[in-house]
Formats: sequence, structure tokens, C-alpha cells
Amino acid sequence: MPALPLDDYDFPFPEELVADRPVEPRDSCKLMVVERFGPGRRHLSFRDLPDLLEPGDCLVLNRSKVLFCRLAGRKSTGGRVELLLAKELGLGRWAALSSGLKAGMSLEFPGGMAAAVEGLNEDGEYVLRFGSADLKGYLQEHGLAPLPPYILKKRREADPRDRERYQTVYAKEEGSIAAPTAGLHFTEGLLARLANKGVVIAELALHVGRGTFRPIQGLDASLHRMLPEYYILAEPEARKIKEASGAGRRLIAVGTTATRTLESLARRPEGFGPGEGWTELYIHPGCEFKLASGLLTNFHLPKSTPLLLAAAFLGREKLLACYREAFERGYRLYSYGDAMLAL
Repeated sequence: MPALPLDDYDFPFPEELVADRPVEPRDSCKLMVVERFGPGRRHLSFRDLPDLLEPGDCLVLNRSKVLFCRLAGRKSTGGRVELLLAKELGLGRWAALSSGLKAGMSLEFPGGMAAAVEGLNEDGEYVLRFGSADLKGYLQEHGLAPLPPYILKKRREADPRDRERYQTVYAKEEGSIAAPTAGLHFTEGLLARLANKGVVIAELALHVGRGTFRPIQGLDASLHRMLPEYYILAEPEARKIKEASGAGRRLIAVGTTATRTLESLARRPEGFGPGEGWTELYIHPGCEFKLASGLLTNFHLPKSTPLLLAAAFLGREKLLACYREAFERGYRLYSYGDAMLAL
């Protein structure tokens, strides 16, 4: 018997509720508010968030900025190719997710960019050498937003507005290959209202890599291992978090990536504080939360690591009951979908 059966975190969902575009404006999406230690559930709008928080509460945001790291081009044989650049290996060399490539193959992309396929690495990623060492500069002009496959599946055509919409309004430090999507609902106006109420805004960065969305393999979810992702917490932001925690105020992590960063920092031998480094922390049912007392998140895919983190925070039965109610009420799902606040 698996210690943590992965099938316990599988469920059917209405395909029509998978959002392929965000609502406008961003903060007009639905918000389900859930009592973490009680039975209550409310259905509000995201723009009601300031009314749900108290002065001194601390919202922790992931300010990592998304790379436009999806490229569409042609193989030397004439067929179409699409890449999701996963990580930089050195000047001009990148690991990428794709299919149907072979070592020695040449690829061509808009703007005269070319790449040579070197082969597969041990993580099942293709290693490519591009014709320019400044690929990040090229991506700023020609790269596409790295939308998840379930969004691209529903699209008939690309939408150039995704370069803005698949990015939080507070994104600063470039390095993610997927958006920290819980933060997509914030507007500058909403952040100002929160600040005016006395809610403390603390920022950190976790550069989202494959680790966040890599599928869980096998029947026992407890055996999954996260791939490392890089985090950064500056001293002034760490001080805000420490002061709020020390005063007994709530720390509300915006998204599973912010949660994992907080909890990773809380588990260091030297204790919580500023710093940067790599985390492989995998939060699943049975794990203890040391800092986060609130979670603001989207609705997640079945059998995914973000779903298991939310289940660890709320409990499996309560989380799945919330999902069933969300389906009944027409909540929009996943990256461009609606939100849940657990307090």
C-alpha cells in the first residue's frame, strides 16, 4: 500500500472550466474564501481581498519575472518545432523541453536565430547550442509566453497580449519558465488599497523551473523528488516577515512557490532569515507548516505538486470538497483561472 496514494489526488473536472484567457480586469476574478480550521466557505471577488485582511497581516509575494522562453520554429527537415527553454547551461547553451529531436539536427527560428541539437541530458531535456550568446536579449523580442499545454490546447491562435497577461504586475527578477499564477490577479490599484489598509507586502523570489510542474511519477506520491529551484530573500523583506510573525500577525503566502520559499527558509539550520540558494522542498500531506498561516492560490491540476501542497495546508477531504463546489459554481480553473484564499 503506498504511503501517499497518488490516485487519492485524482479527480474529474469540467474541461469547459479550464480558462484559456484571464478575466479583465485581473482583480475581477472569483475568490473562494475557506476557513482552514473550520467549516466556512464564502464566494467573493478577488478585489474584496483588502476586506478579508487586517492591518499588520503580511502578504508574501513571489516577484520572479517570467522569461518569454517558448520558441516556435522549423527543423532543418522542414517540420515544425516548439521549444520550452528550461535552463541556461552556459553561453548560448540551453536545456529545453520538446519532442522528436535528434542529435545533430539544426533548428531555425524567427529573426535569423539558429540552434543545433547536441542530444539529451539525464533529466530528459534536449541540450541545444544557439547561434548567439545573448539568447535572453533575443527572447525579449521573439520569445513567446510559456503558457501551459492545457491552455495552448484550447487556443486556435497565439495572443500577443499573453506577454503582459502571463506576468504579475510586480514582477522584477527575471528567471521563471512559468508564472507564479496566484499573483496574476493583483493590480496596482489593489496593491495600493492593501497598503493603505496597513497590510504589509513582503517580496521574495523563487524562479519557477521544471520542479514546480514536473508530473509526479509512480503510485506513491511521497516518493516524488522536486528538482531544485533558486530562491532569493533580501534582508529588508526578511525583516518584514520576522516582525509580522513575531507580533503574531498572519503570514499569507501568495502561491505555492512563495509558500515553498518561506518554508524552505524556515527549515535552514541557522533559522529563518535573508539569503539565497536552491530548494528542493516538497510539501505534501503530512508536512508541517512552520511559517505560512494563510495560502492564496489558484485551482490546480489533479495529481500535481501544487495540489498536494494545498492539500497539506487544508487537508485532502476539505480541499477536494472545495474543488467540487468550485466546479458546481463555475469557477475558472488553473493558471488563468479563479482563486482560493485559505485562512
